[in-house]
Amino acid sequence: MLTSFQIVAWIVITLQLMMLGRYLAAFWRRAPFGAGAAPPVSVIVCAHDEEANLRTLVPLLLGQDYPEFEVIIVEDRCNDHTYDYLLEATRLHPRLKMVRVQFLPEHITGKKYALTLGVKAAIHDWVLLTDADCRPAGNQWIRSMASRMTQDKQIVLGYSPYLNFPGYLNSFIRFESLITGVQFMGSALLGKPYMGTGRNLAYRKSLFLNHKGFHGHLSVNGGDDDLFVNRHASRLNTTACVDEGSLMRSIPKENWRSFLYQKLRHLSVGRHYRLRDRMRIGIFMITWMLSWLLVIPVMVHPSAAWSFLWVGFLVREIMLVLLVHRASRTLGDPFESWKTPLLDFNYAIYYLGTGLVALASKRIRWKI
Repeated sequence: MLTSFQIVAWIVITLQLMMLGRYLAAFWRRAPFGAGAAPPVSVIVCAHDEEANLRTLVPLLLGQDYPEFEVIIVEDRCNDHTYDYLLEATRLHPRLKMVRVQFLPEHITGKKYALTLGVKAAIHDWVLLTDADCRPAGNQWIRSMASRMTQDKQIVLGYSPYLNFPGYLNSFIRFESLITGVQFMGSALLGKPYMGTGRNLAYRKSLFLNHKGFHGHLSVNGGDDDLFVNRHASRLNTTACVDEGSLMRSIPKENWRSFLYQKLRHLSVGRHYRLRDRMRIGIFMITWMLSWLLVIPVMVHPSAAWSFLWVGFLVREIMLVLLVHRASRTLGDPFESWKTPLLDFNYAIYYLGTGLVALASKRIRWKI
């Protein structure tokens, strides 16, 4: 007869297998092709002391192969030479526009206010967002994302992996980003969008203005991307772009402290998601962590009675490797799936610690 602990173990493994299978099915389907839409687009980048990054990013944005677009850089109270650089660049490039933030109202956080000014300054209905420390995969980024900007859609989700550098920290950052991408891009492919990332996100200016921008979470640090999508995305108005041309790669953090601070800022916003989304994410991550914790007693006291847990855990590991392999290739940024088992264990420990700290955190600044 099964003990209570064994029943819990069965439930945990079963739920984990079901959710991994759900995401695997989402990425196993043939990726949807764009409908060939090519509406005019306003690209918006908010920058706070990002002169060096902008000197690299701005030429890449201006060099996009797309018929009608503008690039808006929001200079957010910079202390470096960002303003001087943009002042000269806007004189040389008619597509480039600068918007300045010189003071910050008390009722809104810096990033949201900067982005609000950028959206209001856009001359086109479709706005495409990214960050100063990002780099488009090529000159087809706007065209690829715009191919999903059809008349019946209001939000387009893009994937933004991190650049591949040597070292374990980089592997872990890329793995963590991939798992996040698997969840929000996979859910969107299944018709249940719940978040997006401001490194690669498009929506209609009219959607933003009609819903009063970030009204309802103005004072929340973060959430200018995922909370906005969480509040307004639906199966009918949202689509995901999953081809290589749509990638917007980001520069990863170079040390654990900066990376963990960044993730705490992102995770702390999750408490403001819709209840059903918090439950879905929570079940996925809790069963992920418990899958490892439940195996520990078996390692210490192996017995035939617990062999079912070994089998279930092995099946889970195989499914996870397949998911990492398939999803990363569907999204256009192949990951070294042979690294999965070690990263899987470390991810469970990492999420346990950062998740608890994020839940306890109250206010986290935009930049460290």
